[in-house]
Amino acid sequence: MRITCPHCGERDRREFTYQGDALALNRPAVDAGTAAWDDYLHNRDNPAGDTRDLWYHDPCGTWIAVDRNTVTHAITGSTPVAKVTS
Repeated sequence: MRITCPHCGERDRREFTYQGDALALNRPAVDAGTAAWDDYLHNRDNPAGDTRDLWYHDPCGTWIAVDRNTVTHAITGSTPVAKVTS
């Protein structure tokens, strides 16, 4: 799978770290309890079809949202979310 980084161009998927669903990560409150945190960490939807995922491009430190289809692995777009500066 090839992913386009907005800063570096098209790259192999191995340069990126998958971080999950870019739209539905609703982090529980710090004091939400272990059941809420367990659900947040381990029980995610795995839809078939179009998704918007959050990926981190390791070489340049850019967070991107990737629009892709989980059935065909076709990527239809990517947009920068944030660039990490040191």
